[in-house]
Amino acid sequence: MEDMNMKSKIQQFLITKTDFLSMKDKLSEDELRVFVAKTLDDLCTENKIALGDIERGAIVREIVGALVSLGPLRPLVEDPTISEIMVNGPHKIYIQRKGRIELTNVKFDDAKHLIHVIQKMLAAAGSNRRVDESSPYVDFSLKDGSRVNVILPPCSLIGPVLTIRKFSSDINSIDDLLKLKMLNEKMATFLVAGIKAKLNIVVCGATGTGKTTIVNVLSRYIPKEERIITIEDTSELRLLQEHVVSLQSKQANIEGKGVISIRDLFINSLRMRPDRIIIGEVRGEEALDMIQSISSGHTGSLAIIHAASPEDCFNRMVTMLLLSGIRLSTEEIKNQVAHAIDLIVHIELFLDGCRRVTHITDFSYDLKDDKLMMENIFEFKQEKITAEGNVIGTWVMSKKKPSFYDSLIKRNAELPAGFFD
Repeated sequence: MEDMNMKSKIQQFLITKTDFLSMKDKLSEDELRVFVAKTLDDLCTENKIALGDIERGAIVREIVGALVSLGPLRPLVEDPTISEIMVNGPHKIYIQRKGRIELTNVKFDDAKHLIHVIQKMLAAAGSNRRVDESSPYVDFSLKDGSRVNVILPPCSLIGPVLTIRKFSSDINSIDDLLKLKMLNEKMATFLVAGIKAKLNIVVCGATGTGKTTIVNVLSRYIPKEERIITIEDTSELRLLQEHVVSLQSKQANIEGKGVISIRDLFINSLRMRPDRIIIGEVRGEEALDMIQSISSGHTGSLAIIHAASPEDCFNRMVTMLLLSGIRLSTEEIKNQVAHAIDLIVHIELFLDGCRRVTHITDFSYDLKDDKLMMENIFEFKQEKITAEGNVIGTWVMSKKKPSFYDSLIKRNAELPAGFFD
């Protein structure tokens, strides 16, 4: 039996057949190791599973290591209502819950204790990355997909700073987004049709608005027979399809060599026979390669860009192309971007803590009048904020057919009759 299957079984056994959940916070590391080892023996006896000493030791170490590595942060990481954990030095730990930031009473003993926990988290993540005085910042992902950023002195003047953006494993489908009121049913139907029609979609918004969550959900509707390649700085995308190739950029080694950028990976991915390419975040020269690959036939791309609005997102892409050194005028670049990108989906975090898709925007370029055309197919109109702090508003839909409407028909992803009437 594979270690991963066995680890999953032991975790399920610990939760359902023992009092592990109530005991784990009271046990020391050694006591946890004994508890997990005994439970593993009981499980093997009950199911008549033969397990070698090496396999047994590895499973116990991994389960205990994942628990112990979190230190005082473990209750916060395990709390499903918390979306972000921000450690500003050893004695100030903030959390984000329902979109609001609050100070907790959780503390580390001192800076050494915090650095020790950071190093254990990095080791438990199975990453080949490192963080120390010579390389004082790092991004990595926990086993559950949560994203971690660390920055140490001398770059940080307040001591070690640790930020954990938790991965929400309970948002897996468009129906989950509907329950959270991130969009309405017509928007959901439209976006799913766009994925099936292989539209090129850019998801934009500020930090923590749910861009990666939206991309994860939309990727669920990519046909299972297609070959998907994901490219990221830090692994966050969680695709359910089987035929997925995940690529991750590489930082420089201790000699300052060996950097492999998002752009390097993107160029290489075009030789890997992709049906879809999903980029975790576009922030530099890779924008040029993405636009050119889309223009040459690699449709169905999904990408994330940090931007305050659809217009800002478009302008950022134009700026990134200009900075790449391409010898085209600004108007020619705008033309290329408008032809390559079909949709921009903008997300915003509102004062009431709710994340909403505020715009689904169609960009095109009118060659006759030589100008950029922008049409908001859906737009959220905020009406008021109640005394309780809830944001009230509605989504307004344009009845004009988008510029890529023929692509929906061509790829048999037609919308319900009368959708744009």
